[in-house]
Amino acid sequence: MKQDQSGSRPAPTLEMVAALAGVSRATVSRVVNDVPSVDEDIAAKVRQAILAVNYTPNRAARSLASRKPNSVTLIVPESTSKVFADPFFASVVQGVALYLADTDYTLNMVIASEAKPEKTRAFLLGGNVAGALVVSHHAGDRSWAHVSDHIPMVFAGRPLAEGGSYYVDVNNEAAAEGATRLLIQGGRTHIATIAGPQDMPPGVDRINGWRNALEASGLDDSLVEYGDFTLSSGAKAMRRLLERGKPLDGLFVANDQMAAGAYTVLHERGIRIPDDVAVVGFDDDSFATSVNPQLTTVHHPIIDMGKKMAEILVDLIEGKPTDRVTQIPTSLVIRDSAS
Repeated sequence: MKQDQSGSRPAPTLEMVAALAGVSRATVSRVVNDVPSVDEDIAAKVRQAILAVNYTPNRAARSLASRKPNSVTLIVPESTSKVFADPFFASVVQGVALYLADTDYTLNMVIASEAKPEKTRAFLLGGNVAGALVVSHHAGDRSWAHVSDHIPMVFAGRPLAEGGSYYVDVNNEAAAEGATRLLIQGGRTHIATIAGPQDMPPGVDRINGWRNALEASGLDDSLVEYGDFTLSSGAKAMRRLLERGKPLDGLFVANDQMAAGAYTVLHERGIRIPDDVAVVGFDDDSFATSVNPQLTTVHHPIIDMGKKMAEILVDLIEGKPTDRVTQIPTSLVIRDSAS
C-alpha cells in the first residue's frame, strides 16, 4: 500500500476492499450495510478483504446518508459538580457503554441545565440522536418534557409523572423497608432517617419504606431530616438530628454518600458505630467501603440498570417489542455498621 506525501498510510477505503475482493464498490457497500441479497460466498470474500485492509465503515456517513442518527444521549439534569462527585452516575454510564459496545450506537452525554431547557429540547429534537436515556430526574425537570412523543426515551427509575414512560428501576420502598427491619431486628428502637429529595422518586420511596417498617413495629417515625444525596447534606442532616436531643440508636440513610457524611458527624461527637448508633445505607457504592466501620447497605445494581436501559432503548429505536417497566432485584450487604 503506497504512503501519502506526509509519510502516513492512507485510510482504507471501500475501493481498496473492492479491489482486493474482486468485486464492485457497490457490492462492498451492500455487504457493509448487511443487505441480504449478496451471495454468501461473495459476502465472505468481502468480509475477508475488510479484515485484510483493516477497513472501518464510516458510521457517521452512513447515518447522514440514511438520515438516521446512530448516537444515543444520556441526559443528567444535575450540576456538573454533582455528576462527577457521585459514583451513581459513573456506574450508570459504565453499564450503558458496556451494552452499546456491541451495537452500532455511540453514546454522548448532556448535563442538562434547567436554566435553558429549550437548549436540551432543541438538541434532542433536532435529528441529532436516535434516542435518549434520562438519569436523576426531578419533578420540576422540563428539558426532556414531551420529548418521548418524538424520540424513544428510557428513564433510570420511575418518573414521578409516570404516564406511559419506559423505565428501569429497583423496588426502593421494599428495599428501604428491609434495611430498616434489619435495624429493628438488631434491637434498635429509636431509628432515624436521612431521607433524599422529595421531588425525586427514590427520595419519596425510600422514606416510605423506612416509615412502613417503623409503623409495623409500633415505633416512632418522627426522626426525619432531609438531604440532597450529597456528602455535605448528610453531615448537615445528622447534626440537625442530634440537635433535637432525642434518643437515637439506629439510622437508615437514603444513599451511601449521605451516610458517609453522617459518619463524620457521629465520629466528631464521639458516638460509636454500631455500638451507640447502627447505620444502614443504600447503593453499595465506593462510599460504603471507604468509611470505618464499613457500611451495611442495600446493594443497588446500578451497572446492570445502565445495561438494561441501553438494551430497552435500542429495542425501541429498532422497533422491537420490549417491556415498559423493568425492575431489578436488590439485596442487603451486611458489614460492620449494622447486623
